[in-house]
Amino acid sequence: MRILIVEDQPELAALVAGRLTKSGYVADSVGTLAEAVEAVAQFDYPVILLDRRLPDGDGVSILKQLRSTKPGSRVLLVTAARSIDDRINGLDAGADDYLTKPFDVDELLARIRAVLRRPQGVALPPVGLGELSFDLNQREAFVRGRPFVLAKRELLLLEALMRRAGRAVKHSTLIGEIYGLDDSVQIDALKMSVSRLRQRLKDCEAGVEVHTLRGIGYLIEMSRA
Repeated sequence: MRILIVEDQPELAALVAGRLTKSGYVADSVGTLAEAVEAVAQFDYPVILLDRRLPDGDGVSILKQLRSTKPGSRVLLVTAARSIDDRINGLDAGADDYLTKPFDVDELLARIRAVLRRPQGVALPPVGLGELSFDLNQREAFVRGRPFVLAKRELLLLEALMRRAGRAVKHSTLIGEIYGLDDSVQIDALKMSVSRLRQRLKDCEAGVEVHTLRGIGYLIEMSRA
């Protein structure tokens, strides 16, 4: 799962990103509202950590835009402002939660888990292919009803492919959804992730295949008899 950190303090952003990465998330960090808007236009972020006081304005100023363009994203406002009015203003503007600085990163992780448990719009039906199914809401995979446990990169790869089952997915799209903005990713890294996923799918007899489309990307479909 990809999370966007909008924070202009590099040390804090690095600390939060590090903990999120260790917890199994892909963390992207930007330092201005303009960069946040650009990042959200490129990628889907189930969670956005949005600082209020940024070099180019108040984070609250883009909440309406976020709610319009990315209605499924949960927004946690983070700020040093402690007044009740500030909190009410942020929540009324569309934020899902509010956290004041300084904060404990473990509490932040708990709040992220909490907002992800809340219903948000229409639940997406699971994607089924062969013996494999993928829950797009919980981001969990199952083979014949049993949990199909994967490493973080392979799970993100499987999600990206299952969202577009039966269609070609470009290399650039997969790299963008699996790796963070700051990662320097070579195509060989993607190939290795695909290879590991293929082996796992084969080992558990999931009934699906990941095909290579030379010069384009990859495609997942039901195994041919």
